Amino acid sequence: MNASFKKYVAEFIGTFVLVLFGCGSAATAGGELGYLGIALAFGLTIVAMAYVIGPVSGCHINPAVSFAMLISRKLTVTHFIGYVVSQIAGAIAGSALLYAIIDSTGKAVTGLGQNGFGAGYGIGIPALMAVIVEVLLTFVFIYTILGVTSGESNGSVAGLVIGLTLAFVHILGIGLTGTSVNPARSLGPAVLLGGQALSQVWVFLISPLAGAALAVAAYRGLNRNQEKNT
Repeated sequence: MNASFKKYVAEFIGTFVLVLFGCGSAATAGGELGYLGIALAFGLTIVAMAYVIGPVSGCHINPAVSFAMLISRKLTVTHFIGYVVSQIAGAIAGSALLYAIIDSTGKAVTGLGQNGFGAGYGIGIPALMAVIVEVLLTFVFIYTILGVTSGESNGSVAGLVIGLTLAFVHILGIGLTGTSVNPARSLGPAVLLGGQALSQVWVFLISPLAGAALAVAAYRGLNRNQEKNT
């Protein structure tokens, strides 16, 4: 199998698993698990996938991560496009399977772990605040990734640190926007549900990319300069 194709397949699988298990936990057992349980579902999925597909593709499974790697010149434009297409396809496939699982019970499918804001969602923050929240959460997540993957000595613990970071940003974000920090993870459920989820998904496509760009800028301005001076 072609090396590039292997990367794309790995990204498809990783994003499929993230959406199925993360969004699935929120959609089917959110009331029992609570915010902490859902957060751990997303975080532990990243931990598991990092040690399986990490050696193949780097385990981005998130267009915001791939975008950060692109502007950090660690990913080519061609690979960036391939990664994002694979991630979106994996997210939609994961959402479709989750939809089928819930639909098989005969119940109406009203939730797939979709992101949102406004009246009736979480504590009801407005659109502008949802943008700010998602930019901030993504900034923290991507900034951590850039730091923990900067040295080979962190290789054995990088997956664990990244997974736990995703869990902790979820703990705050679930009650606000459902926590995206990942355009593919948001787009998959929105495409299957349509309606409000799809009309609001623009926030969760744009904001994580902006947060990723800010994280790269901060890392370049703070950490790299510090490395040169030590």
